[in-house]
Amino acid sequence: MVLERSGTTASHEEGKERLLVEAAQKDPARFAQLYELNFERVYAYVVRRVRERGTAEDLTSEVFHKALAHLPQFDWRGIPFSAWLIRIAANLISDYWKLSGREVIADLPEQPSAENPEAFEESAHLFRMVDKLPTDQRRVVQMRFAEGKTIREVAQEMGRSEGAIKQLQFRGLENLRIELSGEHE
Repeated sequence: MVLERSGTTASHEEGKERLLVEAAQKDPARFAQLYELNFERVYAYVVRRVRERGTAEDLTSEVFHKALAHLPQFDWRGIPFSAWLIRIAANLISDYWKLSGREVIADLPEQPSAENPEAFEESAHLFRMVDKLPTDQRRVVQMRFAEGKTIREVAQEMGRSEGAIKQLQFRGLENLRIELSGEHE
């Protein structure tokens, strides 16, 4: 799924984002707008790298805490604000792995570059789609793919049979496929 932007739309969004950053630099209470615009993108980036929901939530919170604390030093250079947030997230994730003494899992998806905000948009869009799934399907998809749990672990946690979990996973993924194919028509 490739998101296309016209030059005018991209420059309009960049100008709007720049105004939001400048407003937040003058009044930290305005940072909430930047948080709302970028939360899903940052969370998607973090959760794909740590695979533990609680840790991902804590790290995402820390990203925005650091961003707010260092916002006066942010210098607009034409790069999306989200790229700065992703750089903060990457540094926090690196520190997390060093402190936890664990190795980064080798089969993690390739990290999108800070110059490719479309990849972050796609991840955020996918998270929004998962959030629209029925409750049990959403829980199974999140535990299996975001948290990396096995079918057995999910079944035990949800108090269901492994067969029921497989069926919920199948239905959830099928609903996501249908949604995605509908967007491309």
